[in-house]
Amino acid sequence: FFFYNMGVQTVMLVAIDFGIKELKLPDDRLIIVAVMIQLVAIAGALLMSKLSSVYGNLRVLLFTVLLWIGVCITGYYVQSETHFYILGGLVGLVMGGIQSLSRSTYSKLMPETRDTASFFSFYDVTEKLAIVIGLFTFGFIEGISSIRNSILSLIIFFVIGFIILMLTEHKQRSEKNKSI
Repeated sequence: FFFYNMGVQTVMLVAIDFGIKELKLPDDRLIIVAVMIQLVAIAGALLMSKLSSVYGNLRVLLFTVLLWIGVCITGYYVQSETHFYILGGLVGLVMGGIQSLSRSTYSKLMPETRDTASFFSFYDVTEKLAIVIGLFTFGFIEGISSIRNSILSLIIFFVIGFIILMLTEHKQRSEKNKSI
């Protein structure tokens, strides 16, 4: 969660900045994109919930992280307002899905306890730390290169998160096979 969340939070926080700096979009259009992303995120959370009931949380998270990598690659090439709207729709879809599914998966992986507040406090702290590291990395790369290269650099966070999720899914599958 920590690693792919660096990418997720950074994209969410800099998407409008990208529209301002790279595409020179007016404020009214940026507001439309921001609202659209939030509304589509609701549909994304519901869709990922349905998919997770069929395929399991970890597999759907893996799929969603791959979609985030696609968002970063696509963001690098966005040139027009129309492309920005389409990408905004995809960001909303995967944003709502990954956030809700991450919390759900985290709660399922927690040990049996009555003190869930401590676990979710830790979750919240890692989320805040991920925001700081993600934005620092993004800003640093933008400062020495460009905002488009910063977007591509976020793929590293998603790849690390993907690998850890794959290892977790593999471990769960092998533990399940041992118990049978």
